[in-house]
Amino acid sequence: MTEVIAQLSMSLDGYIAGPDSGREHPLGIGGERLHQWVYGLRSWRREQGIEGGAHGPEDDLLADWIRRPGAVVMGHGMYITGEAPWGDNPPFHMPVYVVTHIPRAPLVKEGGTVFHFVTEGPEHALALAREAAGDKDISLAGGADLVQQFIRAGWLDELLLHVVPVLAGEGGRRLFDNVGDKQIEWRKTQVLDAPEATHIRLRAH
Repeated sequence: MTEVIAQLSMSLDGYIAGPDSGREHPLGIGGERLHQWVYGLRSWRREQGIEGGAHGPEDDLLADWIRRPGAVVMGHGMYITGEAPWGDNPPFHMPVYVVTHIPRAPLVKEGGTVFHFVTEGPEHALALAREAAGDKDISLAGGADLVQQFIRAGWLDELLLHVVPVLAGEGGRRLFDNVGDKQIEWRKTQVLDAPEATHIRLRAH
């Protein structure tokens, strides 16, 4: 059964991006600290077309996650901030459905990535992604606002948090703001502690 999955790096104080995230600072000011743990792993480097890298339990966790999705859903803000760094060969290699208010034709990139711009809202983007993914899962890439919408709607099945031991301070994007006033419970299914991050896999009840 196709599931909706998300994996996000988060600071100890709950931020997934630093202040002033945008084209100039795709991860926000100081936000790159949240992703340092991944850059040396073999599976991440392979997705970027870079040879070498470390392997072990942390790399195995990431490699399994990379294999699972057959389509991606993301918000317009994430697309705008990532468009330049991703370049002509973005790291998705599958259909990507961008939730936006701005209509435009699909954008075909190298490596199998096709950006589809969906103006009918996140539920319609999710339906399109389900059709495209087949028997694989759907990766909810972000940003924070879209993840919060999916949590409020009960559409997110599994969340992998990479908790990094830094305090991001105020002004960035917090993951769990605006998720409503309903008590939400997750079931912890895996914890992997590594030098630069603690990885916590959660499933929705």
